[in-house]
Amino acid sequence: MRILKYILAYLFWTLLCLFIGIGYMRLVLGANTVNEEGLGYLLHLFYDIGMIQVGLWVGSAIALCFVLLDIFYLRKKLKNNPKRTVIRLAVLLMITVLVSIVHYLLEKVIDVI
Repeated sequence: MRILKYILAYLFWTLLCLFIGIGYMRLVLGANTVNEEGLGYLLHLFYDIGMIQVGLWVGSAIALCFVLLDIFYLRKKLKNNPKRTVIRLAVLLMITVLVSIVHYLLEKVIDVI
């Protein structure tokens, strides 16, 4: 039963990370201003698919870092802390900032992506 509880908790955190990744890509790409009529419909569709696909990759990177950090470090340190959810959320946001900085460096500065 305890293992199922951990699996469900990490599933929740992973879904939250994926939504944060998609939200980050929405901030980076901006609003979709392409017209939805004619050939513009394909561009509108490509924009949405690209935002979701890249956002899921960024969210997966955030989730992997967070879950590994939580399993190996945070779970032991926050065992009897009443604010463990708030601390985990703060750590998740810090990891999001680090991943976004790495994404910016790889895309704009080094021009790898």
